[in-house]
Amino acid sequence: EVQLVESGGGLVQPGGSLRLSCVASGFPCSDTTITWIRQAPGKEVEWVSSIDRYYSTFDADSVKGRFTISRDNAKNTVFLQMNNLKPEDTAIYHCALASGGEITHRGQGTQVTVSS
Repeated sequence: EVQLVESGGGLVQPGGSLRLSCVASGFPCSDTTITWIRQAPGKEVEWVSSIDRYYSTFDADSVKGRFTISRDNAKNTVFLQMNNLKPEDTAIYHCALASGGEITHRGQGTQVTVSS
């Protein structure tokens, strides 16, 4: 059974940092593309960052230069290092699998709140 479990969210001041983790089970995350998405209250789901099996990474313009996605195959875990956080980054962050542009699996999410 595919499972994705996120952790690492919290409350942080603008300019601060957080590191999110996504522990995968039921499949090797090294064999596929893992994606972070986020959803703020009343807003559409937004794609944030992805890492593919070749370690190529892709970031949304809104987070480029501030967020870094990475993967630890031994821990079957994908990370999202978030620096210089802004209030508009406030959202629930999910890691997800997608196929054909559609989300097929996602975790329960972790709340990130950026506020002074």
